[in-house]
Amino acid sequence: MARALAFAWPYAKFCIVGGLFGRTFADWCASVSSVDGESMSPTLDGHQAERMLVEKRCLYTYDFTRGDVVVLRSPRSHREVLVKRLIALPGDWIQVPENQEIRQIPQGHCWVEGDNAANSSDSRSYGPVPLGLMQGRVTHVVWPPQRIRRVDRNMPEGRIMSQ
Repeated sequence: MARALAFAWPYAKFCIVGGLFGRTFADWCASVSSVDGESMSPTLDGHQAERMLVEKRCLYTYDFTRGDVVVLRSPRSHREVLVKRLIALPGDWIQVPENQEIRQIPQGHCWVEGDNAANSSDSRSYGPVPLGLMQGRVTHVVWPPQRIRRVDRNMPEGRIMSQ
């Protein structure tokens, strides 16, 4: 018994240390996440079980840029994770074409929208989102192999007036 334990201990130690390192890396640097639904189509395809690389270093100082694709907790259900495009930052003025309104984004909040407006529940329906709900920025599609690519920043024209 003692001999078997002595044989297995190095492997168990390797697995424990590797798991802790992997979890720390996923929490602080980057992780892989999946996208569901059509709200970000054609940028991300939820029907092809795409996996995205989510960079998390931007969370330390809320270093986001207009046009980033971001992962965030839903303001309506904190158990739900959403993927949307960041349209406006705190202090920006945004034109909301659906209701002919111009709104200023309050401090500590941002405005997010899906690329596929017809199939997206986003800031147009629930308003500005607290920055504290951000989980990271999508940088690349990493799966499936034929769809591996960088995810670009895109902005709708003429809707934002920054400070």
